[in-house]
Amino acid sequence: MAVSAKDDTPAKTAKPRKADGAKTAATKTSVATAAAKPAAIKQAAPKTAAPPAVKPTPASKPAAAAPKAPAKRAAVRQPAAKTGAGTGAMLGVAAAGLAAGLVANLGRKAAVQAPSVMAGDWFEALKLEHKVALALLDQIAKTSDAQTAKRTMLLMQLKHALGKHAFTEENVIYPALREWGDKADADALNHEQGYHKQYLYELDGIDKGSPEFVIKAADFRADLNAHITEEEEKIFPQIHAALGDDKNKALTAMANKEGFKLA
Repeated sequence: MAVSAKDDTPAKTAKPRKADGAKTAATKTSVATAAAKPAAIKQAAPKTAAPPAVKPTPASKPAAAAPKAPAKRAAVRQPAAKTGAGTGAMLGVAAAGLAAGLVANLGRKAAVQAPSVMAGDWFEALKLEHKVALALLDQIAKTSDAQTAKRTMLLMQLKHALGKHAFTEENVIYPALREWGDKADADALNHEQGYHKQYLYELDGIDKGSPEFVIKAADFRADLNAHITEEEEKIFPQIHAALGDDKNKALTAMANKEGFKLA
């Protein structure tokens, strides 16, 4: 009986051990299952990350972006073409205005030179120009100190008239006089005209409202008249008679050409 009692005790104690072992095994299984679940979750993560890595379809590629650059350049070039056209139009208008101005200027020059041309002869033309210059100085003498604008205008006309006249004589008549053999008179007349220009320079610098202006103009008229008298009564008649018709015609043409330049 004592042996039976000993045998029962181990049998009872063995069951709890097996239960503990089962529980431990179950626990391990649960742990393994729990550990397996995160692994499954981890494995699923790459699947969710896959969509962003999908390559863009041909429709999503910016295929039309490359040809847009030339289109933009073409758009930039178009205003340049318009600007060129506008510049061309402006140049055309300017050219037309210049042409019209030249035509008007030629008409004015022809009108100014017309009296000399109509005189028909270089000597007669110079005598006519002499009269115009003296007449302008006579008009200045009749002005009052209050007529400054009129004095300024008359002086401007006198400078232009004598400038054209002197240009013709110094470039055509005096050289012809030297060629004819009268170098002394040609040089003397040319020297005197230098002082005529000095008178014009001084008159331009004098106050037009001053009495001094009229006094200086009177002195100028006296010197100019002496010069004119010498040309018309002594020197020019001699060369005119000596040259003959053909040479006088050639000299007249040359004088009109030079006069037209400063008309």
